Amino acid sequence: MTGVLTWRQLRDLKLAELQEAADGWGAVSNLADAARDRISNEMVNAIEKTQKGEAAGSAADRLKRLDRNYDYLHTECGLVRTTVNSLAYELAGPQRKLKDALDDAAALRFTVGEDGSVSYPAGGENLISKQPVPGGSATGGSALLARPPSLTGLQPGLTTANPNHAKAQAIADQILAAVRDAREIDARFSTTLEKLKAPDGLSMGTSTWEDAAADAAAVREVAREYLKNDIPLDKSPAQRKAWWTYLTQEQREEFLTTYPDVIGNLDGIPSLVRDEANRENLQLLIGRLSGDDSAPAQAKLGGLLSIQQQLRADPEPNVPPMYLLGIGDQGNGRAIVSFGDPDTSRNVSAYVPGLGTSLDADFARGDIKRARMTAKGAGFYDKSSASIVWLGYDAPQLPAERIADNLGVMSPRDAVVGAPAYNQFMAGIAATNENADPHITAIGHSYGSLTVGQAAQRTGGIPGADDIILVGSPGTGAHTADQLGVGKDHVYVGAAKNDIVTKLPNQVEGATAMEGFKAGFRSGSAQGIVPGLASGLLGAFTGHEVGDAVTDESQIYFGTDPASAEFGAKRFAVADGPPVVDAEHLSFGDLGAHSNYFDPEKDTDSADNIAMIVTGRASQISTQEPR
Repeated sequence: MTGVLTWRQLRDLKLAELQEAADGWGAVSNLADAARDRISNEMVNAIEKTQKGEAAGSAADRLKRLDRNYDYLHTECGLVRTTVNSLAYELAGPQRKLKDALDDAAALRFTVGEDGSVSYPAGGENLISKQPVPGGSATGGSALLARPPSLTGLQPGLTTANPNHAKAQAIADQILAAVRDAREIDARFSTTLEKLKAPDGLSMGTSTWEDAAADAAAVREVAREYLKNDIPLDKSPAQRKAWWTYLTQEQREEFLTTYPDVIGNLDGIPSLVRDEANRENLQLLIGRLSGDDSAPAQAKLGGLLSIQQQLRADPEPNVPPMYLLGIGDQGNGRAIVSFGDPDTSRNVSAYVPGLGTSLDADFARGDIKRARMTAKGAGFYDKSSASIVWLGYDAPQLPAERIADNLGVMSPRDAVVGAPAYNQFMAGIAATNENADPHITAIGHSYGSLTVGQAAQRTGGIPGADDIILVGSPGTGAHTADQLGVGKDHVYVGAAKNDIVTKLPNQVEGATAMEGFKAGFRSGSAQGIVPGLASGLLGAFTGHEVGDAVTDESQIYFGTDPASAEFGAKRFAVADGPPVVDAEHLSFGDLGAHSNYFDPEKDTDSADNIAMIVTGRASQISTQEPR
């Protein structure tokens, strides 16, 4: 709109034309999205698979740049559509208020002036002359600005007020309020639309996506009333699925463009939709974090870039496609990656990583690889399998500068906080899976097994879970496997002989071990630190000895050892792994025994047993005697 909005302009505004304009921007956005898909999925792939040489590489690079241009066009045009639709939505209120006021004026035979003042006829009665009190006009906003009927020749108290005056004043106030509201809306949306312009010399570099992230934030701000209030954030995953099902295609597109961060991380939304939203949000996050030089931001950026690279790479042989089911930079970062579609797969497993995990390059290389290896192993037994790594919580971190506190950070707090979020995610998986009776497995590794254990002990257990796998576990907080909600015969434990985490000392032993460490630390040299900690831990790791006493060997850091007979779970066979503590030299060695459970090249038994369990073939696993 141009100039100062008048009440006549507001009255005559055709909101349907604004909505038609929004539809046009939506059509362009969709065309750009389709062009991007064709370039990425057909043209680039065809060149890279069939052509070699410098010319082919140059052509592929040009197409990839064009792909990014279309991606940006898709995002920006979608944001314009939502902004214009939101403008029409918000202007409907003031326009309706204005039309109601004009209808009232017409019914009373009042006249509305160009300035919004309302003129009214004579009414009431002069007590002396018995003649009607003359008419006047009322101006919205202040009774002092109204022109009252003439009182010439009348004595005070000898006339009654014209009853039309109060009615006219109310109508004028309503007209003024409607116009003021519309002007505020017009100014607010004009500012936002002004921002939705591509920078000169569009190059699709980091700064361009940083600008796109700012544009998305600006549109979310003005579209809050139009869209976000409708997102069922406080509903169950099943209710969210129903909500999404009944949206129109246009509504879905607007939510995906404007709130990719919300829709992509909303449990109960179909996996294909979450993947699409999160790929959009991934690019926006990369743009935003690229402008932040802080160490935490750069660590997350490294993880995001690695995930993006993996999403764009060709799938490995016998590995199902990669889906991004969650991404975010809150806390230590969030990432949920699946190999295989969890909505269509008969078998779905969701693995929770543990201590020290955060959204960084190590997570992208290591934890995502574990999910990929599990998917590949499961596919050998049943192609209809999806394997997920779930980093939907803040695992405890181990800052190098606070080594003395490393065992101290091993409190159950983060697991207790993460457990409801994991259950919510699993409820979403159960709600969106299209199979009548999918086989769902919860997997916890290291501290992640405590998170899974805490989730399993909440009311109702882990939604949809048939089996639970605990590997490298320092305990679950449960005394027996029966407390995990799936029955002890459906709880499976992998604990390598040389996995130090599965033998972490209980609280009493841990205090003794830490004293040994602190004694070495006080010596002021690295030569004193390692032997001090090693000597303190050796007793715990070789028989739970503390001084002259031997404590209950079934009790480790977070309660009963899941690999113990007392716990009652099924222990499956795993490799011993390399020794962690060299008792002879009081030194630390390889931590591979704690990390190799999912890797078929380093621990074939464990990886194969996990694959059989997650595909419902637990009766075929090889076992070990409990401790």
